[in-house]
Amino acid sequence: MHYQRMTTEPVNLRLALDSFTDEWDPRIVTCINDYDVRIVKIRGEFVWHRHLETDEFFHVLDGEIDIALREPDGQERTVHLDQGSVFTVPRGTEHKPASEHGASVLLLEPSSTMNTGDREGELPEHIRSTTGRNLA
Repeated sequence: MHYQRMTTEPVNLRLALDSFTDEWDPRIVTCINDYDVRIVKIRGEFVWHRHLETDEFFHVLDGEIDIALREPDGQERTVHLDQGSVFTVPRGTEHKPASEHGASVLLLEPSSTMNTGDREGELPEHIRSTTGRNLA
């Protein structure tokens, strides 16, 4: 559990987002029980991955994103999320977030969840496998 990451002070998400420039490198803004509230800047494509033990909640704070999904029957589809939209990727669903022009996203997931899920092997240079980092 990451209770040391919980804050008892308000967090301004705009200021928190302004405090870093790294993309695909989530920052933890607070915790709720054993869940992290993370923010991340994204641009370009992530990698195909899935989270076998948990759903993944996306809330687009700024910009827009597409999440490619591989359904259990093998079909692929893409959901488009505009600013203000939310979407939950069900546990076990292979997915790949992307943003052509860049976006800021709030994520809610268990504290031990790696952003790259079950992805094994080498990652592209722009992606860091992490459970999130504390805000500076």
